[in-house]
Amino acid sequence: MDDNNRNLILAMVLSALVMIGWYAFFAPEPPVPAPADQTAASQLPAPAAPATPAGQAAAAPPLSGSPDDPVLAAGRVAIRSPALEGSISLAGGRIDDLLLTGYRETLDPNSPFVRLLSPTAQPRVETTGTPAAPGADVELVVQKPYYAVYGWLPGPGTDPALVPTPATLWTLESGGTLAPGQPVTLAWDNGAGQIFRRTFELDDRFLFTVTQSLENTAGTPFSAAPYGILARHGQPDTQNYFVLHEGAVGMTDGELVEEKYKDIVKLDASGPEGPAEIMQVAQNGWIGFTDKYWMTTLIPAPGQSFTSVVKYAPGADIYQTETRLPMQTVAPGAQVSSASYLFAGAKEWEVINRYQETKGIDRFVDSIDWGWFYFLTKPIFRVLHWLHGLIGNMGWAIIALTFVLKALVFPLARKSYVSMARMRELQPEMEAIKERTGDDRMKYQQEVMALYKREKVNPAAGCLPMLLQIPIFFSLYKVIFVTLELRHAPWIGWIRDLSAPDPSSLLNLFGLLPFAAPAQGTMLHSFSLPLLAIVLGISMWLQQKLNPAPADPAQKMIFAWMPWIFMFMLGGFASGLVLYWITNNVITIVQQYTIMSMHGHRPNLFGNIRSGLPSRGPRK
Repeated sequence: MDDNNRNLILAMVLSALVMIGWYAFFAPEPPVPAPADQTAASQLPAPAAPATPAGQAAAAPPLSGSPDDPVLAAGRVAIRSPALEGSISLAGGRIDDLLLTGYRETLDPNSPFVRLLSPTAQPRVETTGTPAAPGADVELVVQKPYYAVYGWLPGPGTDPALVPTPATLWTLESGGTLAPGQPVTLAWDNGAGQIFRRTFELDDRFLFTVTQSLENTAGTPFSAAPYGILARHGQPDTQNYFVLHEGAVGMTDGELVEEKYKDIVKLDASGPEGPAEIMQVAQNGWIGFTDKYWMTTLIPAPGQSFTSVVKYAPGADIYQTETRLPMQTVAPGAQVSSASYLFAGAKEWEVINRYQETKGIDRFVDSIDWGWFYFLTKPIFRVLHWLHGLIGNMGWAIIALTFVLKALVFPLARKSYVSMARMRELQPEMEAIKERTGDDRMKYQQEVMALYKREKVNPAAGCLPMLLQIPIFFSLYKVIFVTLELRHAPWIGWIRDLSAPDPSSLLNLFGLLPFAAPAQGTMLHSFSLPLLAIVLGISMWLQQKLNPAPADPAQKMIFAWMPWIFMFMLGGFASGLVLYWITNNVITIVQQYTIMSMHGHRPNLFGNIRSGLPSRGPRK
């Protein structure tokens, strides 16, 4: 086997192993249909009444829960904005009900809005999803509680009963519905001379501004420290991909913090707080929970020192992130306040980047999981985002991005194509050497290497573009898999979600036969041959026809099967990624065909490659 064929086969085998491993560990799993009770809950309107006059709280919706849950009977303050809908419970003044009105669970335009936050007491519904009538049989909709709550820790010598807790019932002091430009203020008087207030403001996207104030009307100083908590009851239903981080995410003075839920449980449990990670932040930081596309984050004011906490309460099965601010002592007749941000919404790059720049939130865009190849994924996404804004369709933007990437690597690719053309020229002489040396492999290798050296041909040059494609392929996969901008992004016709596999299938003749194709994301779906996978296989086969054909029959058979093996393996990948691979192959075919033609070879892609010039025959 000559060195050129050995290197090519090695590159192909390595690529195949990488693809198989990637599919085994990272490929999307089939979507799990939401249980009927969960669907019903997400279709319910947010448990918040319409705007109410200042000083009055919205009426509580019918809820079911533990009899001692203060949320059960507490009033609510409605939240309305162009991007959010929900309510604040007066029990603890917690934000525990939030829908993302710009995003739906599925491609169906009538599917429920994505629910981000849920209260501890769940809405009572009948099986039809309508509000329960008094005395009617109802079932409890299972939504794992997830909410943000704020409060004050008592200082030294301060009676804990004099500070508000997550169960404290607040009153609505001013405002009606929380909306952009319409803040609301909650108040609680401890009856001992201290009045606590909490003012919520909301912009037109996903950023709350929460200002906690403490007024001391007593005759003695009062000490307390403000805090914020994000609480998730029970481990959420994560997607469990190795390539994706889901769990706690934060920044502590420029250092990224990432803890998966399974790792939070394993944190140091020897301290008084149980499994916890406590970090001191000197100036800039934030902490919260991230899902694949959604995130909730506590953000103290930039420049503010605080204690960042990630913890797990084993008995209650609650995951928490906390921001604890320094202790404050309020003199008699004085008042102090502390402002912070709460991000609760979709991980839209433009929005997060704007908050980073305008609000001074340190490295907030790193809340998006860019992965190990961040030095490639970030610029690739920026270019893709720009092209999408220019073109207006993410599928065509991916195609345009492929042209950009191919242009960047073309100098190296050109050397590879020229080397392949030179290898084609040497085929007759290599065949002559093989006939002359017979079974003497050592002599054959020596003469072939001497031929390469004499003709100044590098047999490994053809592998370089292929090897270069691997990190680019992985980086683009990461961009397509993780970034929200690809979610439910259509291209043409049947491709309505570029972040999901091609839904078509040869088994039902691409929808002509009256039965459904195998579920997307399953291995069976890959073997059902979606249309994009078939086009990919054909493009790889055509590209292979331009490469020097191995003389060994076994090698030739391996090469003949490789395009079709890749066709089956990549069929279950995101359609945006397959689209990139097809476009890359087509550009490669055009480039390689042109360069080979310039060097005297006019390939016949649907037959044997024939030389455009008379064969020179073996050299003497």
